[in-house]
Amino acid sequence: MAPIIQAENISKKYLIGHQVRESYSTLRDRIGNMCRSFGRNQKGHYGEEFWALKDISFEINQGESVGIIGRNGAGKSTLLKILSRITAPTSGRVTLKGRVASLLEVGTGFHPELTGRENIFLNGAILGMLKADIRKKFDEIVAFSEVEKFLDTPVKRYSSGMYVRLAFAVAAHLEPEILLVDEVLAVGDIQFQKKCLGRMDDVSRQGRTVLFVSHNMGAIRSLCARGILLDNGSIKCAGDTFKVVAEYENQAIIASDAVWINSSEIEKNETMYIEKIEIVDENGVLKNTFFNSENVYLKYTLHVRQSHPDLKVGFDLVKSNATVFRSQQVDSVRRVGTIPEGVHRLICKVPAFLLNAGDYAVVPIMSIHCIRTLINDWTPVLRVRINIDPSGSDFHVILDDRNHPGGVFPMLDWELT
Repeated sequence: MAPIIQAENISKKYLIGHQVRESYSTLRDRIGNMCRSFGRNQKGHYGEEFWALKDISFEINQGESVGIIGRNGAGKSTLLKILSRITAPTSGRVTLKGRVASLLEVGTGFHPELTGRENIFLNGAILGMLKADIRKKFDEIVAFSEVEKFLDTPVKRYSSGMYVRLAFAVAAHLEPEILLVDEVLAVGDIQFQKKCLGRMDDVSRQGRTVLFVSHNMGAIRSLCARGILLDNGSIKCAGDTFKVVAEYENQAIIASDAVWINSSEIEKNETMYIEKIEIVDENGVLKNTFFNSENVYLKYTLHVRQSHPDLKVGFDLVKSNATVFRSQQVDSVRRVGTIPEGVHRLICKVPAFLLNAGDYAVVPIMSIHCIRTLINDWTPVLRVRINIDPSGSDFHVILDDRNHPGGVFPMLDWELT
């Protein structure tokens, strides 16, 4: 099957600055232009080039729902504008097969002087639909948008929420082959957002293609089977939504968020203290977003000035203000004994397929058993997010605590006899 959307080496360049216009300029303009000419290039521009997109290539088949994610300025909206033919790429080519409805900004495609009723027919005509076909969908569009009372009012008098409701209703109900939706849904209230997500899911199930840009990772996970992560105008990764979202969440974590450095002089006592705790993966890379199929490692840097046989170092793992479990080095299967004087690396492995999906807090513990507590501030210093790996087991349908409650999600040994 040929793809319904095909992007080949798309790039888009903008010039940060202004273009100097020599004709019809006043004396004031000419003086200003002379002052600015020191930073102007040969084409009459001054400023610098900015590449919003750089060599973007991908294919999307009919009926797919694809989430486009990335940080602000990554190029998501620029990509949708090119796909919508609002702007042309600087280089590259886009091939689209079918009618495209886009919702990129509040009131995209609406004429402000026309009424809501007139704009419904205008948008349908732009999509190439016959007036009779638009009439068949008219009542459904009005009911979904909930603006019946203001249907014959010019849309320039609509609030932003009314604009969005009507614009989305038109885009989603006039049966385009391709539906492009930007973060504009964030303008609506929560109830409306849920309604829109349900409608986009219906559109996808009907065999139409949906491209959805959002910072709501829950919505991306539930609606889209595939994801594309943009970073600085390029595709960082693409594929299964869960893995792409996990990569984005991990990318969004600053390295210091996976490291706790003990800056409290009170806790740096004369006997022993924790210098820092790091959360790393199998390769020692700092991160705090994992699949449940991955091992999680907590790496301590420990200073021991005076050794003691009853020293306990560990942590409480907390979820929703409840302790999931406590672990200390004395509980280890390796039988970690007395820690001698010096600087040591103490590593705890939290095995794969133990934790349930969700957010966890790490509370450090350090004490000399039954004698003295060496860390008195019982507050979380690090956080870990666990996502269910959809490709690692048959548990891909378990997305949150409503389906599988509790802090742990162990892979136990079951046998049928």
